[in-house]
Amino acid sequence: MFEKINNYALRCMMFAPEDLEYFDSLLQFKKYPRKSFLLQEGEICQFEAYILKGCIRTYHIDNSGAEVTLQFAVEDWWVSDITSFQNQTPGLVYIETLEDCELLVLTPETKEKLLAKVPGFERMFRLMVQRNLAQLQERLFRTISTTAVEKYLDFLNRYPAIPQRVAQHYIASYLGFSPEFLSKVRKKLSEK
Repeated sequence: MFEKINNYALRCMMFAPEDLEYFDSLLQFKKYPRKSFLLQEGEICQFEAYILKGCIRTYHIDNSGAEVTLQFAVEDWWVSDITSFQNQTPGLVYIETLEDCELLVLTPETKEKLLAKVPGFERMFRLMVQRNLAQLQERLFRTISTTAVEKYLDFLNRYPAIPQRVAQHYIASYLGFSPEFLSKVRKKLSEK
């Protein structure tokens, strides 16, 4: 059960076997059925979760009541509301399973124990945050500087497995499109 997450950690830096064993001992295995909320707006996030199996969507509901998809997360990815988790303040997002999911979870307490005993894990989590920030910056740049067709093609290129796993209206929401507009973009591409 821990092989995948340990390989993830080892891609960030070398850990002694006993450090990985301690890490594994702190992780909680959790299963959630499709359409489960891991977090809802206003709740305080009590987890950072590594996805062993499944697909998860993070979204926000804007002032008009529309769902705005912020992220999809699949196997070998982490999911959390980092601001809520770190500051223990009410979150602004919903985190929902789109498929049956199996997760390995750290709580604020278990993460602190891990970092106190094995400081090398600070590097792993720092690298995760840096990668996430870089992806957010790239996404912002693409949002303001590319056409709708380019945004869709870039999404397909970056996340080739996700379109087969999630509803098209979620992809439209992620790209900032209406479902109808995404249909037009897809039709335009199929005509080329």
